[in-house]
Amino acid sequence: MSVATAIDPLTVGQVIVDVVNMFVPTITISVYFETDDITDTNGCEIKPSMAINHPKPRVEIGGNDLRKLYTLVMVDPDAPNPCDPTMREYLHWLVVDIPEGTDATFGQEITSYEGPSPTIVGIHRYVFVLFRQSGRQTTGAPGWRQNFCTRDFAEIYNLGLPVAATYFNGQREGGWGGRRW
Repeated sequence: MSVATAIDPLTVGQVIVDVVNMFVPTITISVYFETDDITDTNGCEIKPSMAINHPKPRVEIGGNDLRKLYTLVMVDPDAPNPCDPTMREYLHWLVVDIPEGTDATFGQEITSYEGPSPTIVGIHRYVFVLFRQSGRQTTGAPGWRQNFCTRDFAEIYNLGLPVAATYFNGQREGGWGGRRW
């Protein structure tokens, strides 16, 4: 996958700007809900019932160097309402110490997975951001999920820029309407 192919959907979906700064992807990340790989169609629509009715998505990290460790952050930058995201970013999941070439189950879950459950009409982006760690990570669990800031978290724990990111869209089932800027 080229840099342009990986970055363009993140730019179009405003993940770059709202959640992370511009970065160059250096590793692959694959996110699966059942058998659907959201990374094949970055920004695809996933029904929240599909994502919430499973314990958690399978998140695989590319590569094969088990000595390299990663931190995974999943946030909703559109909470509670895409028109007025006063809880931006809502933290859905935080996992550290994931060895390269494995999946998130091999890491240490700091904040348990909470599936998407938008209650207000509008399209929400659910963003997975991957950071490379310099070693084992000592990370405290945030005191709350709302108003988490991926950029601040990365700065506090010296994670630098992301090495990969992907996202999917979801909205209240039975809802209508799109994003209003």
